[in-house]
Amino acid sequence: METVDQVKEKFILHWGEMGSLWGINRTMAQIHALLFISDKPLSANEIMDELAISRGNVSMALRELIAWGIASRVHVKGERREYYTTEKDVWTMFRMIARERKKREVDPTINVLRDSVAQLNAIPDANVAYEREQLQSLLNFFETSVQVYEDLETHNPNSILKLLGTALRVKSAISS
Repeated sequence: METVDQVKEKFILHWGEMGSLWGINRTMAQIHALLFISDKPLSANEIMDELAISRGNVSMALRELIAWGIASRVHVKGERREYYTTEKDVWTMFRMIARERKKREVDPTINVLRDSVAQLNAIPDANVAYEREQLQSLLNFFETSVQVYEDLETHNPNSILKLLGTALRVKSAISS
């Protein structure tokens, strides 16, 4: 049987691997995982010791987690050093991550697609019809995705789960 420390280590390592697949720095994801499963705020020194990583790496990753809005500095009574924690509510955390990824990845892509479509529309040559159609289709997809995201952002987690459950039941009934 595994110990709590082994389970924590396994989770932290896996979260780091997944983070790198999602385009997030592995160390940043590991620190996030550690903060997420810690029942109390941790100092940079505690994070360094727990994950066996350098102070500079911890500092840069914490700065980035704070910039993403999923980690924060907290004051611990009687302590002079800074402590850190992360959002503990899973739905709130994933909303923050989705919002930040939209801002960093989706919004710039939409801007490039809009500019590209506008530039292709300014070319009278019929030879660009295919490219125009493809980019417009991709732009429509991204803009629709943003509308869905913004609609979901206004709902509470229970209504989202209820909506997804209904959608899956309808899909299952149609498939049968």
